[in-house]
Amino acid sequence: MSLVEERYQKWINHPNLDARYKEPLANMTPEEKNDAFYTTIEFGTAGMRGLLGPGTNRINIHTIRKATQGYANYIKANGEDACKAGIAIGYDNRHMSRELAFDCADLLAKNNIRSFVYDSLRPTPMLSFAVRYNKCFGGIMITASHNPKEYNGYKLYDDKGCQLVPKLADAVIKEVNAIEDELAIDANCTEEQKKLITVMGDDVDQDYYKHVLSIQLNPDVKKDIKIVFSPEHGTANIPVRDIFKLTGYNCIPVEEQCTPDPDYSNTPTPNPEQPGAYEMALDYAKRYDADIILVCDPDADRMGVGVKHNGEYVVLTGNQSGAVEIEYICSQLKEKGLMPEHPVMFNTVVTSDLGEKVAADYGVETEKTLTGFKFIGEKVAKYEVSHEKNYVFGYEESYGSLIKPFVRDKDAPQALLMLAEACSYYKERGKDLVDVLNDLYDRHGTYEESQVAIALTGEAGAARIKEILANLRADAPKEIDGVKVVRSEDYQECTITENGKVTPLTGFTKSNVLKYYLEDGSWIAVRPSGTEPKCKFYYCVKGTDKDDAHKKTLNFQKAMDALTSK
Repeated sequence: MSLVEERYQKWINHPNLDARYKEPLANMTPEEKNDAFYTTIEFGTAGMRGLLGPGTNRINIHTIRKATQGYANYIKANGEDACKAGIAIGYDNRHMSRELAFDCADLLAKNNIRSFVYDSLRPTPMLSFAVRYNKCFGGIMITASHNPKEYNGYKLYDDKGCQLVPKLADAVIKEVNAIEDELAIDANCTEEQKKLITVMGDDVDQDYYKHVLSIQLNPDVKKDIKIVFSPEHGTANIPVRDIFKLTGYNCIPVEEQCTPDPDYSNTPTPNPEQPGAYEMALDYAKRYDADIILVCDPDADRMGVGVKHNGEYVVLTGNQSGAVEIEYICSQLKEKGLMPEHPVMFNTVVTSDLGEKVAADYGVETEKTLTGFKFIGEKVAKYEVSHEKNYVFGYEESYGSLIKPFVRDKDAPQALLMLAEACSYYKERGKDLVDVLNDLYDRHGTYEESQVAIALTGEAGAARIKEILANLRADAPKEIDGVKVVRSEDYQECTITENGKVTPLTGFTKSNVLKYYLEDGSWIAVRPSGTEPKCKFYYCVKGTDKDDAHKKTLNFQKAMDALTSK
């Protein structure tokens, strides 16, 4: 009997199998069976994310219980105080999110661990906030972020509200992997143990709102703008509209996308990185002559922005909106004499160079991290203790930023408020946010940033992703589309290759990332996605103007496609 068949038979015949999974298991095709059982869903440094359904390679009540029991064992190993401090639990609008969240609370209670679980869906940044608000030992967020409706996931947080960094995640992974039979775990706690579960509500929300309002740099700015806002059926609907109401902005919600619909019925995609997320919002913007469009992904850590410019709506990339945020924040801090000593901004190794140049113009240092906001949160915690540097801003190219670190994850409600303020501020001065971006290009050079993601699903897809990276390591490109590679960085081997010399690359956790710097000031990076079955290619292309940058981007993309299709 094959390993797949062995696992399948164990599941379909197990007395503890949740009844909802019996029929789907019985009706699986051989291909579906193989994909559901060829491996166990990976509990990695970003937690777990995958397709919903029965099987060891799926998100379901049994695989989530295995992860939670492993986490519970980790908590107990940290002592009685950790169990008493407890775990904050949040969840989004996806299928099974609420059920999984309360099942986690029951299982923790069965292990005599306290928990604080939200009474209804909330954004991921509010879960991060709740960890800190309740002085918890950690947190659990049930979400698949921006992924399609078929997905769900599981994120873990530390006592600072930051997703677990590799050192801590590895300790949890060890406990999770030690559990051999996920089907043997139940969450049946006693009535006395149930008392360990606290349901959170409005009191935490109000304190979060108070902190969000504190980010305003010009709270009295003339709010003569119209905002079209969409939560994309997700968690941002209530908090973002509440925040705009409290601050006096005219927010026009895309009503059809305000229901917490797990099927995302009225949007082609809930992902702000994709054009479909803006379709209905664009219709609203044209109808109401809006100045700005703001959208959030389902768990409201990522956000997207569209700007009315010369009568047309321009959707900014995460790199572009990040650069605009940096410009506005730094300019206002400097103007008001509020720029701290030793200011620092954080972004990642796949984030555009433009933001770094903007920050440098205001005397703000940039420190780079690997992808994953947990690494930015780790930096924040470090300097919070040492006081060597003072936080000004943090962001990723993937449409996520953090204005003030009372949250330790990407925080879309903060970003949306700051962008609304910046839009209002510049409108008073006869500019829109695209004008601001064009001014940055004039000052720092024109950049075009893009990302190409190749979806490679299943067992064969996972093998192909490994092969692409392995081939690039074995036969490193010397030039790309005729432009010389002057430096390469390998974050897995921890090496820098430049002028024929190999030197150590330090300051980063090992990660399967390759980055190539080109003679013309551009760079290209390649990495597997940590949350989806995709291989991602990042392009930061410097041109003499927008047309030149775009032409070069297309050529580089074709060249990389040829290099990796071998």
